[in-house]
Amino acid sequence: QVQLVESGGGLVQAGGSLRLSCAASGRTFSSYHMGWFRQAPGKEREFVAAIEWTDYHTRYADSVKGRFTISRDNAKNTVYLQMNSLKPEDTAVYYCAADRSWPLLPSGVDYWGKGTLVTVSS
Repeated sequence: QVQLVESGGGLVQAGGSLRLSCAASGRTFSSYHMGWFRQAPGKEREFVAAIEWTDYHTRYADSVKGRFTISRDNAKNTVYLQMNSLKPEDTAVYYCAADRSWPLLPSGVDYWGKGTLVTVSS
């Protein structure tokens, strides 16, 4: 079992930055690929970024490439999402995800966090 708890969401102006954190419980955290998804009101949950547990290879949605950076610290059982140059369209609930399969797909994620709200004002 892996439990995920997100933090770091909030209200920020367009062009600003936020860093999300996802703290994981469980001794097998380092063997899971980790990722972030988001869901805006009235829209489906979509992939944002992911990082492999082996070589730390990363993958990003086209909409966030060059602005967001995912990283992980296995010693702290934590994964991060640094979000820069935020846009109003980034407004959504952001969910942390853990999965033994790569790539991470919304339909196949093993564990989800409860989410943290990010609101970007124009």
